[in-house]
Amino acid sequence: MTSSDAGFAGGGTVSPGHAVISGGSSGIGLALARSLAAAGWSLTLLGRDAERLAAARAVVASTGRGAGILTCAVDVAEAASVAQALSDAIATHGPPSLAIASAGMVAPGRFDDLPLAAFRRSIEVNYLGIVHLVRAALPAMRTQGKGRIVMIASGAALIGLYGYTAYAPSKFAVRGLAEALRAELDPEGIAVSIVYPPDTDTPQLAEEARLRPEATRRIAAGARIMSADAVAAAILRGIARGRFVIAPGWEMSALALLHSGIAPLLYRFWMRPLIARLHGAAPEDRIMRQST
Repeated sequence: MTSSDAGFAGGGTVSPGHAVISGGSSGIGLALARSLAAAGWSLTLLGRDAERLAAARAVVASTGRGAGILTCAVDVAEAASVAQALSDAIATHGPPSLAIASAGMVAPGRFDDLPLAAFRRSIEVNYLGIVHLVRAALPAMRTQGKGRIVMIASGAALIGLYGYTAYAPSKFAVRGLAEALRAELDPEGIAVSIVYPPDTDTPQLAEEARLRPEATRRIAAGARIMSADAVAAAILRGIARGRFVIAPGWEMSALALLHSGIAPLLYRFWMRPLIARLHGAAPEDRIMRQST
């Protein structure tokens, strides 16, 4: 890094450029946009709701340092709309140095209580929405021979939880995409990062918490909730340090590092007993029934 590099509000330095952020009208995406604008970046914010995007643009513009803010009202599940938005963004601000896929949705509920549409929509938004953004941004990144793709996943990409039968698989798919794409793009000088945020204080979490099954509420009760600004600061530090895995907070850091080893233990000694109690059976009784 050189002395001319711009510092992020969250720490770390990276040269300002053009950042495209899906889900940029609220939550983590908006927090990232504010910090990047404060560091002198030009921005393209994608979101479904034009009014929320206009409000987000006003918030981001209030930093007073951004080089320009473009907003595009699109559904990331629609490939053609995302491609058109990126074409407009590149014409306005040039090739993106950062493509941050922050758009997402959660449909909590037991497997047989959720409509089939919830599973389809989860894949369309949480997984294919990232595919569409990356495919639209990648040619311009290749032209300039650099760039970083940042995929916002979830702790649910590391361990399947009760009540997330639609959500967790879509985030597991994001993890697979990030790992495979990293290997493909590394020789071209294009970096990939995947983020595993914990529960984050956003409007989406408030709506999700209202709809969670009781077992999901109990499982999540002890989890620490981070602010969107704190998560964004951790993400920007990870970007500045060139991290592939960015896991805000010590809990997510431990899970990201050890998930294959500790996931079975978490299920056997924590989740299964809790769920069994809610269903009126001792864990030992459920184990006996499963083995007969």
